[in-house]
Formats: sequence, C-alpha cells, structure tokens
Amino acid sequence: MLRYLNQCSRGRGAWLLMALTAFVLELVALWFQHVMLLQPCVLCIYERCALFGIMGAGLVGAIAPKTPLRYVALAIWIYSAWRGLELSWQHTMMQLHPSPFLTCDFAVRFPGWLPLDKWLPQVFVASGDCSTRQWEFLSLEMPQWLVGIFAAYMIVALLVLIAQPFKPKRRDLFGR
Repeated sequence: MLRYLNQCSRGRGAWLLMALTAFVLELVALWFQHVMLLQPCVLCIYERCALFGIMGAGLVGAIAPKTPLRYVALAIWIYSAWRGLELSWQHTMMQLHPSPFLTCDFAVRFPGWLPLDKWLPQVFVASGDCSTRQWEFLSLEMPQWLVGIFAAYMIVALLVLIAQPFKPKRRDLFGR
C-alpha cells in the first residue's frame, strides 16, 4: 500500500483529485451560505481557509509531482488539514457545550497583507454565531462533519508522507 501511495503522489491525478474534493467542499459551503441562507461564523470562515489550503496543496503538488515540490505540497496539506481539524474540533465543542464565556470573535482577522474579507466578502465575511446550530445531517452538525473530513485528509496526508521513502516498483514489459 505504501508503494502505491508513493506512486500516486508522483502523478498529477491524485493531487488534482484532492484539489477537486476541496473545491467541491468549498462550493457546498457557498451553496449553504448563498442558497440555503445559512450564516457562516468566524470559525466557519477559518475552516474554509483550511480547505483552500488543501486545495492549494493539491494544485502545488500537481505542478511537478516528481520533483521535491511534492514535499512542499505535502507540508501545506498536513498543515491545512491539522488546522482544519483543530478549528472544526473547537467549533464542535462550542456547539455541543455552549457557554457565555467561550465565544468566537465578531469578525475574522486576516493579516493586513491578505485582507480576504475585503477582497472577497461573499466568501470570507462572517455573520453568524459559532455556537448556533443551523444545519444537521444524519444527526451530525456541520462542524462534526468537518472533523471527519479534516481527519480523513490528515490520515491520508500522513500515510503519503510515510510512503515517500518506499520507491514504486519498476515493471518491465513482462511484469517482472
């Protein structure tokens, strides 16, 4: 399995598939916001940013998957999945155990050199409360689903990282 993961990480298809899955999740988030009229909170926006990081990692990995640039993509992937898992876990705890003393910020705080909320307010402006439950599917809230999604991204990323020293087998014409 590790040889197979190494082989996949050296091709563009797996990286583009990862970018596509993150892109689809971003589209779903925008559909929830603009069609279903759910209000994203600050943690929702940060979780979106983590998904954009995973999408970016997929695109970086697809640029030159057989070069050391693949390790840069892996680093971005692992960091984004970890931050997304951390944020969605915090968001889940806020919803499961609401407290007037533990609240999220009123507005997102992006660095001055990257004011995403000013550049794309339709995507990066928060207007909801983090402890408000707005959507549920199969008895799980949205942040709980994101915990599973980011955990899956993290597990696969770590397996791909572990697989890097395992060189894929070379096969000749006769399969030896």
